[in-house]
Amino acid sequence: MLQAIARAIDQLFTCSILKLLGYCVALSVLCLGAAWFGIGWLLTQTTLFETGWLESTGDLLGWALTLVLSWFLFPMLATVFVGLFLEPVANAVERRHYPGLPPAPGLPLLTGLGASLRFLALVLLLNAALLPTLLFAPLYPIAFVLVNGLLLGREYSDLVALRRVDPRTAKALRQRHGAEILALGIGTALLNMVPLANFVAPVLVTMVFVHRFEAWRQ
Repeated sequence: MLQAIARAIDQLFTCSILKLLGYCVALSVLCLGAAWFGIGWLLTQTTLFETGWLESTGDLLGWALTLVLSWFLFPMLATVFVGLFLEPVANAVERRHYPGLPPAPGLPLLTGLGASLRFLALVLLLNAALLPTLLFAPLYPIAFVLVNGLLLGREYSDLVALRRVDPRTAKALRQRHGAEILALGIGTALLNMVPLANFVAPVLVTMVFVHRFEAWRQ
């Protein structure tokens, strides 16, 4: 695993990857803006108090909560778009480190779209279920990292695997290496919480999973 991470970091700032990083950063910023305005609009449109000053205070706290939720959720939303640059990132890794591999059949459009929609639905559902833990401040970050680590590990492993194997084989690989996938997913969730690093996380993590997938297949 450490070797895969080292290889991914070493290749991260090569010319073939830098262009993809630009796309990734742009999508991440758009997702952050969408999360900010969407959550903010929802909170400000909800009237909790009849008294003016209480409502104003509630709106102020609502915008603070918007910032927190947006920061936590936008990397997860950005992950939905991983399929847009999955192929070029994976191809760049394979050309450099696995030149003997035949061309990948690629991820079928409907399969990739279905996987992304399922992932988005799970993200929204499970993160909504986590909201009550905000009442216990230390509990929310722990629950967030564990739940979203599980989601992220599964999403990345499936997307990378389905480029070259059928869904049944991808599932078998995920079950066989579930502990490592969970560890990588938790690492990804933690990386997503680090300013600036979270903008490049989707590309970096995709590269790591390509390396691990080849190791698992062998």
